[in-house]
Amino acid sequence: MLTQERYQAILSIVNDRNAVTVAELAQMLSTSESTIRRDLNALDEIGKIRKVFGGATSVTQSVGMLEDNVSDREHLMYEEKTEIGKYAATLINDTDFVYIDSGTTTSRMIDFITDSKATFVTNGISHARKLIQKGFNAYIVGGKIKPLTEAVVGTVGIANLKSLNFSKAFMGTNGIDVNAGFTTPDLDEARIKEAAVKGAYMAFVLADHTKFRRVFSVTFAPLRKCCILTDKMPDNRFSNTTVIKEVMK
Repeated sequence: MLTQERYQAILSIVNDRNAVTVAELAQMLSTSESTIRRDLNALDEIGKIRKVFGGATSVTQSVGMLEDNVSDREHLMYEEKTEIGKYAATLINDTDFVYIDSGTTTSRMIDFITDSKATFVTNGISHARKLIQKGFNAYIVGGKIKPLTEAVVGTVGIANLKSLNFSKAFMGTNGIDVNAGFTTPDLDEARIKEAAVKGAYMAFVLADHTKFRRVFSVTFAPLRKCCILTDKMPDNRFSNTTVIKEVMK
């Protein structure tokens, strides 16, 4: 394998897995560990990966204000979102006053809530429809509807949430980063997320592993404010700052 081909293969593996050891790369690429170490040094110098002791991690992606619509995101990481949503649904008790944020993973969660006597509040249009179709006691936040994500946002929605005290909030996010925390591209959506997290006794962020090391324009909560429910944790740096539950092994 040529050097450039090996570089591309290493980048693909690191970005897919978020973190990988020298030994794993050597085995996967059928080359020596000394060669892998040289490759990692070279890729680290040009900023493509972050070299760590014994291996490498992917670098944080600064995504800015880019955001896909709901229909495009619905089928991404489908199995992972399903398992995360299934686990999240088990955390709801009949006595809970629950906030469910807009988003494709939180929407999947509703599919697994059964026979619940909890009270639900959401800012997701499709989420509200799912909740009432299942016969649950549900309320929707008032305000402006954002077509791209089918979420209710704006000052009216924030005002609605300020007087509410949730026992649990289940949140979506676009990015998770050790320094930036939980981020999203839209300022209005970030503010309503922020209000929901502040009003919750316990807040959970439902996010598959592709959300880690991505930074969008606006932070709505620091890592310490929420427990992350994910399919797999990228590396131990995140576990030092928040509680993480991996639902897939």
